[in-house]
Amino acid sequence: MAKNSGNDKLYYSISEVARMTGLEAYVLRYWEKEFPTLKPRKNRGGNRIYTSRDIELINRIHHLRTAEKLTIAGARSKLTMKKPSEEKTNMLNSAKTKTVVGQIRKDVTDLLKLFT
Repeated sequence: MAKNSGNDKLYYSISEVARMTGLEAYVLRYWEKEFPTLKPRKNRGGNRIYTSRDIELINRIHHLRTAEKLTIAGARSKLTMKKPSEEKTNMLNSAKTKTVVGQIRKDVTDLLKLFT
């Protein structure tokens, strides 16, 4: 379970996740259909609410699609494969780092809006 250090939110909206990951909201919605493990919950209003774990998965998918140049099917397959523990650990750490960087990017953008 992810730690909540006080600054971390438990849930993020699709627009927040889009800013954090640099992806468009329609891409996130499409990936939900293509990757069975990506299942953000929905609130009472029907809006998607993402957890830190969802965002880490999105960052892993993004890495597989861009850095490793895998197709959707290839990325889906690689996510479900058993991986050597070192490779899996490296991929998880990279995704967590990208999640933190995305949160910082979002926080900076929000702060800039306050001062402009």
